[in-house]
Amino acid sequence: MAQENITVLMVEDDEILAELTSDYLINCGIKVHIISDPTIVIEHLKNNNYDLIILDLTLPKMDGLFLCEKISASFDTPIIISSARDEISDKVLGLEKGADDYLPKPYDPRELVARIHAMLRRKKTNPQLSKEELFGDFKIDTSKMIIYHKDNALDLTVAEYGLLALFINQRGIVLSRGTILDAVEGLNWESDERSIDVIVSRLRAKLLDNPRTPTYIESIRGIGYRMKS
Repeated sequence: MAQENITVLMVEDDEILAELTSDYLINCGIKVHIISDPTIVIEHLKNNNYDLIILDLTLPKMDGLFLCEKISASFDTPIIISSARDEISDKVLGLEKGADDYLPKPYDPRELVARIHAMLRRKKTNPQLSKEELFGDFKIDTSKMIIYHKDNALDLTVAEYGLLALFINQRGIVLSRGTILDAVEGLNWESDERSIDVIVSRLRAKLLDNPRTPTYIESIRGIGYRMKS
């Protein structure tokens, strides 16, 4: 198997689980750095670059959701939450705090590897679009995975980028939540359609788009959403 030079930060206080998971990832060609103390993560990220972060929610000294919010506010590194807290409310909160995926424990490490590769593929490219295209108020640079709104670069998570790029590329077309889940690779949340509503809410906030009188993203009752053309 070709080495891809993927480097992952795992924030996990369960030493046995962290070591077992790390060993599996290393055997798959993925480099892993483990941190058990969440209070040092932000400072560590200022001095070290990672392709992806695997974040536990139940941590000592700091709640994982709070840490997720702090990370996403300062860094654009994709975050996969890995947690035994498998409630829908935690998944929704994770999305609201900036996570890109949620993998409930216990999980097969093969699924974690698949999620990592899927997330990084989404970050590298969007095959539906050329390198850079203009769409009204939007410009998409797929080589850098950046969407500009009125010439201002939007601060987007991987899932937000994938969803907004889909909306823009399919503008004028009504997209069901099921269609969106199938089309956006970063939205792998066990077919939890509620996650789409949360990400749409985040996108509207970043676009200053009033859901009652939308300029961009329309809600289609009982179906899903449409980007106004």
